[in-house]
Formats: sequence, structure tokens, C-alpha cells
Amino acid sequence: MRETYEPSEVETTQQAHWRAKDVYRAVEHALDANGKEKPKFYVCSMLPYPSGKLHMGHVRNYTLNDVMYRYLRMKGMNVMTPMGWDSFGLPAENAAINKNVAPAEWTYQNIADMKSQMEPLGLAFDWSREVTTCKPDYYRWNQWMFLKMLEKGIAYRKTQIVNWDPVDHTVLANEQVIDGKGWRSGAPVEKREIPGYYLGITQYAEELLEDLKLLDGWPEQVRRMQEHWIGKSYGVNCSFPYELDGEKKVLKVYTTRPDTIMGVTFVAVAAEHPLALRLAKDNPTVDAFVKECQKGSVSEADIATMEKKGIPTGFYVKHPLTGKDVEVWVGNYVLMSYGEGAVMGVPAHDERDFAFALKYGLPIEQVIGKEGHEFDKTQWHDWYADKENIFCVNSGKYNGLNFEEAREAVAADLKALDLGYLQVQYRLRDWGISRQRYWGTPIPIVHCPHCGPVPVPEEDLPVILPENLIPDGSGNPLNKDEAFLNCKCPKCGAPAKRETDTMDTFVDSSWYYMRYCSPDCDTAMVDKRNDYWMPMDQYIGGIEHAVLHLLYARFWTKVMRDLGLVNFDEPFKRLFTQGMLTAECYYRELPDGGKRWFYPSELNIEYDAKGKPVSITCKEDGLPVKSGGIEKMSKSKNNVVEPSAIIGKFGADTARAFVMFAGPPDQSAAWSDSGAEGTFRFLKRLWAFGFKNQDIIRENVQVVDAPLSHEDKEVRKEIYTALKQATYDLDRMQYNTVVSAAMKMLNSLDTLKNKDQQGTKAVINEGFSILLRTLYPIAPHICAQLFEDLSYEERTGTSILDAAWPEVDNSALVSDEIKYMIQINGKLRGQFTVPVDAGTEDIKKAALANPDAVRFIDGKEPRKIIVVPKKLVNIVV
Repeated sequence: MRETYEPSEVETTQQAHWRAKDVYRAVEHALDANGKEKPKFYVCSMLPYPSGKLHMGHVRNYTLNDVMYRYLRMKGMNVMTPMGWDSFGLPAENAAINKNVAPAEWTYQNIADMKSQMEPLGLAFDWSREVTTCKPDYYRWNQWMFLKMLEKGIAYRKTQIVNWDPVDHTVLANEQVIDGKGWRSGAPVEKREIPGYYLGITQYAEELLEDLKLLDGWPEQVRRMQEHWIGKSYGVNCSFPYELDGEKKVLKVYTTRPDTIMGVTFVAVAAEHPLALRLAKDNPTVDAFVKECQKGSVSEADIATMEKKGIPTGFYVKHPLTGKDVEVWVGNYVLMSYGEGAVMGVPAHDERDFAFALKYGLPIEQVIGKEGHEFDKTQWHDWYADKENIFCVNSGKYNGLNFEEAREAVAADLKALDLGYLQVQYRLRDWGISRQRYWGTPIPIVHCPHCGPVPVPEEDLPVILPENLIPDGSGNPLNKDEAFLNCKCPKCGAPAKRETDTMDTFVDSSWYYMRYCSPDCDTAMVDKRNDYWMPMDQYIGGIEHAVLHLLYARFWTKVMRDLGLVNFDEPFKRLFTQGMLTAECYYRELPDGGKRWFYPSELNIEYDAKGKPVSITCKEDGLPVKSGGIEKMSKSKNNVVEPSAIIGKFGADTARAFVMFAGPPDQSAAWSDSGAEGTFRFLKRLWAFGFKNQDIIRENVQVVDAPLSHEDKEVRKEIYTALKQATYDLDRMQYNTVVSAAMKMLNSLDTLKNKDQQGTKAVINEGFSILLRTLYPIAPHICAQLFEDLSYEERTGTSILDAAWPEVDNSALVSDEIKYMIQINGKLRGQFTVPVDAGTEDIKKAALANPDAVRFIDGKEPRKIIVVPKKLVNIVV
């Protein structure tokens, strides 16, 4: 073997070997050496968007996945870990506009670039299962599934108020509206009423909520986030009667606080509510306000923080129980998508209504009381909105009732009047999948002037998206592509037009993990191989996907189950949300108030003794630059560390080992060049130890055949102690301490001096094998090379990839000596060791004979000697 560690040589050699033998190809029902079927394990990282560049944050994510794969394979499991590309979406269109190229060209080039950047990392992906969501063989099944949902009434077409980005010319989800502006364009969002296709996820709301209880392998935080998003509530749907244009009608309002109905002093409707639009026709002031509201977002998050505005209409509805007139207001804070788009205003017991009433001088009428509390109309107090330990006041027949009693009584009275009923409501809304953009799955619908919207027949799938179009920012280019647009109606044969909206890209990511299981199946979405691998055993991804992606994937799975395609209810048994990798960022403020961000390579940075920067200047002009602190790696702040630079300098194993060592995987960790250098020094030490001791290791002396000295036994104990901790931490995905365990093992082996003794040779032989197998999942190349070079592979008959994970020898954890501390008159003065079976008198003699004890006793006669078993000896003089 080589004397020095050359990462590029080692990694190139090992990767060529792995490719030649196709070692990561997963097969169903794999057998072990004894012909017994191995238990399966499917581990998967969320598929990336092909942006073109990897950074060390990606390396951390995929190494987590890789470590689990390698560890479980050594534990005798049949493991699969695939990779693919979430390759549709608006970023590709925006890049295409900027670069004047087709999104397809940009996307496929980025995929090639990212694969070439992944390759040097030695990741154990089964590339035979690669999925690219923008290819017809994949999105054909998006279209097929859509048609099946259409048949079942799960997919449907309707007109709805949406967030419209006037720059990107597309509908935005509420989550894509930030402070009332489009998340990419920054343009003020407008409300528009347009037709589109929706998936009835609300049909599964109760099951999605209930089945969260089954997901005990998920972080509690994620389950709570999904529970909140689904938002189940119990309330009453009540009707406020009115007469308009000679017709008797009702204004429907959903409330979770029917116990406060006697405190209603106004009702507010959304600007898009039919009543608001009708009243605006006769009232220019109301009309102007409605039009102003239409410029705002429909995002609940934005509405919660925006200034609450309203305008009185001068129109009144009747209170359903008292018959009193209640004025109708139009409010910018009322969502048309919540309930019926109207709310009852109870200022005394709703903080938002309270502020609204104070602002506009509306009545505030207390109808809830609480023992020991006084009501103050001038200032809000949290108890006003309590449900616990309260009772109705100023509410006629309901006085004295608690929340539950009042809810039941009010609901019963409303029902008797045919003006209301108990209702379960969900915050969850149906999933609007229509996007007015080009680079996505074509919705398989044909618009016929005679037949209306007609589904494309299954045999005509896929509807191919042309890949040669270049968007120019003026809307969806499909609307101008005659070859795509013009077709014949599948029903009557008349000239017709294709639907040009494409599907939300969350559709693509809702089931890709199942397509990995049967990627080459051309007769169905999935086949029986999916029954073998799914549900997934471990899913790994960012907390930012805790709600939408995971909720849609769960919904999609349940629909597939109901269509008879799968036989399970939930797609992911366990979920791990990894922390971000962060790095220092640097900037200079510009005259226009903006910031220019610098790459570290553009700067001269001087550090103090503690490693803190004391001087930062730009190499170009020598002028000062400020530190922006530690931030998530981001191209926008130029603090991205690219793996190619680190691999070129230190090798892939250093990159992998450091991002694992940097901190617990579920927490954010900071990139550090000095930390990477320290990890590289450790790997060099590992190689040097193997080189120096290669003859001893090849001699293959076994522990059972050699007498062990006390020193040998202590080192062996330290190695197995570290192994025990590493195994425990691997099982709970705390990989940072596994690197620490490997370092401890090497330090212990380095203390062995008597290398001509058989016992020492045996401990080195055994210990280095344990060390290599422990570190292998994290730094596979160097460990595989050393395992091979030092003849471990020849002895075991297998490469380290399928070598057995080392078992802890519990007998090695029992020491033959015990360490005692010495105290003289209560002060710690030294230490000594005695055989584990030493008696009390022998322990006292050993303590008195210790040189440190002799020095501090200074010839005096001990008055008392106290032995604390297995801990210390206190000598009183």
C-alpha cells in the first residue's frame, strides 16, 4: 500500500470498482449467504430541484441518507436508496427567459451538471431507478391519475378567487405570497376570479388528521404543523335572513363561538362575496373599497398581519335569534375561501373584532363572563375570548350556560328555526393544481366549442409538452403554439383547443418515491415491486416541506389506495428533518440602500487568537467589508461552499466526514474551513496507522489466541466502549458522535507500545478492523481501501460494503483493574489502580504506598483511612 494518503487516487479507485460491479443496484427479495430473505429497508432523500450547482448543504443531506444505507446494509438488510429530479417548475422558465433558451435545455444540462458533481461523493444511489419528472414517461402517469380522479369526482373544475402575480402571469399559492407580493417577482399580488382544476383533498381531511396518530416515527413538530394546517374545528353554521331585490335570502356565517351569538353587533363579508358585489352596484364608496380589496392577497398569513379595514354598506340583515337589525360591513380581513365568506362580528369576545369596533366606533356588548373578572370596553383582555370556566351573560335564556351547553342550546334553537345547524369545519382547502405556466405537466383536457371541457382518452396519453418553446415573460407560450393548441375533440371530432394550464409541481413530488420502486413499468403507475418496497422506511428532508409536500403525498397515497393501486394508508413510516448547513457571509452597503455580497475568496480576512475575524477587506480595492454573520448557505449571499473545491483540496471522505462531524444532523451546523482541515488530518492519521502497522495486521493474530496485558485490555475496552456508543448513535441518526467514536478508537490504538507482543498485535488487528467498519458508512473510500489493502477483505471473503457490522464483546468492557482517587484530609492528591478483586486492606496498602500519598502524608501517622468502594480513598492525618 502507498505510504501517504492520496484521496483522489483512493476515491477514483474505489468508485471505479463500485461502478464496475454495480454494487448499489437494488433488487427485490434479496437473499443472504444462508439463502434466507433479507429484511427490506427503503431510505430516500427528498428529490432535488436541478438548479445546476451543489453546495455543502446538499452534501450534508445526501450523506445522511448514505450513512444510513451503508450501516443498514452491513447490518444485513436489503437496502434501496434512489435519486431523481424534481425538474418542472417556474425557476426553469425564469432562467429560460434570462438566458433565451428553452427550459428543457436548461433543465437537462443542470441535471447532467449536478450528477457530475454528485459522482465524486461516492453516494450509494441506485441510478438505474432515476426519475426525471419532466419526462413523458413520468408525467404520463400524473395525467392518468388526474383522469381517474376526475372520474371519481376527486378532481373537478371551478371558478375561484386566487392570488394572481401580474409579472409572472400565474396563480400563486398562499404560501407563495409574502407581505402581499409574489415570492419570485416581488410584484403586488392581485385577486382574480379564474377557472381552474382542483383536487378534493378535503374529502380526506378527517382521515389525514386521524392518521397522524399512526405516524409515531415522525417529529412531533411536523405532526402538529399538519394538524394545524388541516385545522379541524367544531361550530355552528347560522343564517342571518334579509330581503333584497324582492327576494328573501340568508347570509350564512360559520362560527366556532355560537355561545357569543347574542353579542353580534355587525357582520362582515369578503369583498368577493355576492352580497358585497351586489351592494357595490348601488354604492360608489363600497364599490371603490371592493376594488381596493381585490388588489390584496388571499393569503391567511398576510391577512392576519395587514391593517384591518372595513366599510359600512348601509344594508342590514336580521339576527337569527332576536330579529334585530345587524349592519353588513365589507372587510378586507374576511376570506371568501373560509366558510361562506362572511363572519359575525362579536367585538366583546374576539380580539380582531374588538380592534375593528374601536377603530370604527361599533358597539361592544359583553355576553361572556368569568368569575372574578370585570369587563372593560376600552381595553382588550385575553380572558374575553376564553372557552374554559366561563358562562353566558346578557344572553337571555342562555345566561349561566358554559361554552358546551350554550353551543348545544344555540344550535338546537337555530335548527328549530331552520336557520342553523352544528357543523365540523376544516381550515384545509381543496388543492388548486392549475398553473398558468408552460413548464409543467399538461392537464389532459380538450376544450370543445360544442362539448365543453372533454378529458383526453387514456389511450392518447401522454399529452406531450413541447420542449422547444422559449418563454419571453409575456404569459404561457403554449397559448401561442398552434401545434400544441389545435386538436380535435375526442368526443365529437370538431376542431378544439387543448388546455394550456399545467399542473402544480407538487403533483410531481407527491408520488415520485413510489415510481422509484418500478421506474421502468410502462403499463401502470406502479407494479408489484412497489408492494415490496413501500411504505418507505425512512424519509429525509427539510422542515420547510413539513406541510404541503408531505400532506399532498399522504393524500395522493390514499387516493391511490382507493383506486386499488397500493395496499397501505401512509407512505412514510419515519421522517427525519435535517438541519441546515450555514456559513459566514460578507457584504458592503451600497449607496442605493442595497448590499453587495462577497465570496470569501474575494476577501482578505485576519483572525484573532480565538478565530474571530478582526479585519475584513476586499482584495480588489482594499476597502473594509462587513461580516453578515452565520447564515444558511445561499447563492444570493455568496456564502455557498461548493463540494468540488473541498473535494479537490481534501477529498470526498473529508467533505462527508466533516459535515457529519459538524453537529447533530437535526440541527443547523456551521461550515468551517479549519474544521475540514482537522478532519483531513484525522484521515491522514488513519491511513498512516494502517501503513505503519500493516505487517502486524496481516499477521492476523486473534485475541482468543494471545495473552493480553493490562494495557491491551484497557485499549480493547476503550474501542468496544466507543463501538457501543457509535452503534447506539447510528440507530438514532446522531452521526456526529460516530465520527468522534472513530477518533477515540484511533487515539486508543495509538497508545499501544509493545507491538512485538502477541496480545498487542491481536488488539491492533481486531481494533483497526472495528475502527474501519465503524467509520466506513461516513468515509467509505478510505475505509474500503484500507480494508482491502490490509487483507481484511481477503479474510472475510467480502468487501467492507457487505462486511458484518462489528458486535460489541461485553466481556471486553469489564476491566481487570479499578482506578481509585486519593484524598489527603479531603483534598485530591493523586490516583492509583488495584486489581478488580482487591480487598479493603490491599486497597489501603496500595494507597499508602502511592508516591503522591507518601509526599503529602510527609511521615505522619494516618489517624483514619476511609475507602469508598470503586471510587476513592480518603486518608486523614
